[in-house]
Amino acid sequence: MVLDVWKDIKKKQFAPVYLLLGNESYLINETKQLLLEHALSEDELDFNFAQFDLEETPIETALEDAETMPFIGERRLVFLMNPFFLTAEKNKSKVEHNVKKLEQYLADPAPFSIIVLVAPYEKLDERKKITKELKRKAALFEAKKLSEHDLKTWTRERAAAAQVEMDDAAIEMLLELAGTNLMMLANEMDKMILYVEEERTIDVETVEKLVGKSLEQNVFTLVDHLLQRNIEQALSIYHELLRQNEEPIKILGVIASQVRLMYQVKGLSKQGYSQQKIASALKIHPYRVKLAFQKNGKFDERELLAIINDLAEADYKMKTGQIEKAIALELLLMKMR
Repeated sequence: MVLDVWKDIKKKQFAPVYLLLGNESYLINETKQLLLEHALSEDELDFNFAQFDLEETPIETALEDAETMPFIGERRLVFLMNPFFLTAEKNKSKVEHNVKKLEQYLADPAPFSIIVLVAPYEKLDERKKITKELKRKAALFEAKKLSEHDLKTWTRERAAAAQVEMDDAAIEMLLELAGTNLMMLANEMDKMILYVEEERTIDVETVEKLVGKSLEQNVFTLVDHLLQRNIEQALSIYHELLRQNEEPIKILGVIASQVRLMYQVKGLSKQGYSQQKIASALKIHPYRVKLAFQKNGKFDERELLAIINDLAEADYKMKTGQIEKAIALELLLMKMR
């Protein structure tokens, strides 16, 4: 698991070779920073750290660097970026790689070096021998979207690292308001940690006070009111968004996305899909599916489909100038009483 790898790095328990697989850039950058911080001292960075882009540099050149004794200190740290030869993608680079050299290195890695292959891809070509060897001999770190459980653990541990307590209700509220984007969550966490410098506790009240709602979150609440047929509250949020100069067409687009998700979740759920399978089928984070289940409201599939059609018609009329945008959306919201 991602967090277990981080714990080992913090304890200075390093693997000779890491494979970072996935396109969650925040996790890749966080892992890189942890290795830089714990594997090398500040004085060693200039001498013992190297990074190679394998779309520009042959693998054998990078491995020569890894096999060079450290100038000062105990170890070298070498990042190998974009190892495209591990995928089934066509070679866009003109660089030729002697992959046998990497196979030989994996069989007998330099005891004084840490090599990190950063593969920002969804998957590798499992048919290739080098892929099989890497997965067998390297420490695999999956830089992919965290599960709900791992997100909550990550949030709690980030608070604990700053000697701050954060209860479960506050974590739940943070995820509901800020979503599952790690960069956004990290920014919100850092802001709250600074705010509670004396109390050292983050509760629901702190989250509600400090975490600003995104357009998507405001619209999510708006849609929730619609599904509960609380039209006055939905209109109140809509008018507030207009005062914040949000474009009616943009608001309509986010509403349509949320209602479409509700419709899809209802349909797949009726077919016996679990929340995890629905998330995989729709290619979204499982937490969004969980919220959709919780907020499904009093509309059935037929009504949701009718709303989607009404939204599409309003979108067409707005874009063709048949009706003033803000009025068109307000009339549509009032129609859902």
